[in-house]
Amino acid sequence: MQNRQKAVNLLGLAMRAGKVVTGTETVIADLKKKKVKLVVLASDLQKNTIEKVSRAANKNNVPMISEFTAVELENAVGKKRKVLGLTDSGFCKALVKKINEGV
Repeated sequence: MQNRQKAVNLLGLAMRAGKVVTGTETVIADLKKKKVKLVVLASDLQKNTIEKVSRAANKNNVPMISEFTAVELENAVGKKRKVLGLTDSGFCKALVKKINEGV
């Protein structure tokens, strides 16, 4: 299995474990509460939504990645979402490692 699919599968596993919040407003609210450790944006997300989430993430020193398309994120979490927030540092480290290995 290639690294890209492993990374997508990891997002699905995190979702099933209850370690992912989904949707723009929910992710921004949880960023403000310091619950989100990593933001995952769809690579084809609208510019104004990217800016809105970026402001909240930067204000709270939370890293963001946009390596996956909206379809890949939807398939990973089973919901039609383009903005995800990972709340577990272990899943965050594993996802970043997979991305650094090449997706």
